[in-house]
Amino acid sequence: MQQTVTYGAKWKQFLTIFTPIVITQLTLFSMTFFDTTMSGNYSNQALAGVAIGSSFWAPVNAAFSGLLMAITPIIAQLIGAKKEKQVKNTVHNGLYIALFLAFILILINFLVVPTILTHMPVTAEVAHIARHFLNGICIGIPAFFISAILRSFIDSLGLTRVTMFITLCTVPFNIFLNYCFIFGNFGFPEMGGAGSGYATGITYWLVVLVSVILIQTQTRLRKFGIFKSLTALRFSKVKEIIGIGVPNGLTILFETSIFSAVTILMGAFGTETIAAHQSANSVCTLLYAFPLSVASTLTILGGYETGAKRLKDAKQYRHIGMAAAILIGCVNGAILFFFRDIIAGFYTNDPALSNLIMHFLVYAILFQFADAVLSPVLGALRGYKDVTVTSIVAFISYWLIGLPVGYGLSFTNLGPFGYWIGLSTGLFVAAFILSIRVRKTEQKLSFNTKDAEISN
Repeated sequence: MQQTVTYGAKWKQFLTIFTPIVITQLTLFSMTFFDTTMSGNYSNQALAGVAIGSSFWAPVNAAFSGLLMAITPIIAQLIGAKKEKQVKNTVHNGLYIALFLAFILILINFLVVPTILTHMPVTAEVAHIARHFLNGICIGIPAFFISAILRSFIDSLGLTRVTMFITLCTVPFNIFLNYCFIFGNFGFPEMGGAGSGYATGITYWLVVLVSVILIQTQTRLRKFGIFKSLTALRFSKVKEIIGIGVPNGLTILFETSIFSAVTILMGAFGTETIAAHQSANSVCTLLYAFPLSVASTLTILGGYETGAKRLKDAKQYRHIGMAAAILIGCVNGAILFFFRDIIAGFYTNDPALSNLIMHFLVYAILFQFADAVLSPVLGALRGYKDVTVTSIVAFISYWLIGLPVGYGLSFTNLGPFGYWIGLSTGLFVAAFILSIRVRKTEQKLSFNTKDAEISN
């Protein structure tokens, strides 16, 4: 990364960082896409089981990743402030936190999740598939969290092409393992939907291996000496990471868990509705890669410029990100509307299920416009290290407004589609409130910067 002066130069740097991130995110989300489609091609029960299993893993995955992503703005601001020597210890303390969280999560999976599954309104077969899907994921949980730290370290330096390369190398391996474990090809056991969990868990370890090799061989990464020697656990650094990471993780948890809660509530409408909801939701997840990548880009660039005390540049990047996100939202909405029948065909050959998926995709258009406003605002706030209020707003918007609205509408003629209107309502409320928050934060940072200049 480097300082830019003109809007043209800022757009160029924005796209240089954004493009590899979006390719990385699309490739990562394609893992979920292939898990869903390949399980659906095995059976509707397998698809429903993966949907339920994913409803547990997705929010935990996102929330804990959000917590660990706290090192991205921390390192970006260190780089902007020319404090590169502190980067190594930040990464190491992030790894210590990651391993601890992985241990706790594995315990929860084996001690708590089975009991929850037995009390859910789903068939015994679907619950069985979901349980073994999660057991497979657990194989790779430590690797997933380690790779989240390493990816955040690499991205915070603006080297997003490196993480793109890592992902492009590993995801084809995941698809191959899905083919082996789900359908029992090449002498592997036929595990159905549960096999996609084992395929994903094993793939996470390959991601770590490739990441370590690149960090050790690439000059721009090797100079930080991440694996040269271990640094001590510093409670001040742990406190900083957790102070940013917990609100950030909670924000993501409240958003992703609301979708998981809706998936569980869909159980009242039958296995076919769960399958349709999960299929449409996986499409939305894939499209969400674009606004999410805008947010990640703004976190990196905003953190870098804030660390260098160039708030005006940080604000300009936010404006660029907002313009890009709105354009993306319009394109995504058009794709969902005009190609919904083709999209549904990727998931099933069953006409009734295909029709349900198409109906969900129409309501998903609302998500695209809400995310177009919300995502860049969240990215900017993370770059400014202002994340405490976002978690509160997320809880109120999604759980106290969005879910009740959706639940109420589900008893009308809208049925299960009412939940998606409720979800959209929550996203729009959060986008409105946090848009006000980011402007107030920028005003506060502007005053602080001026005070610092006067004192100097």
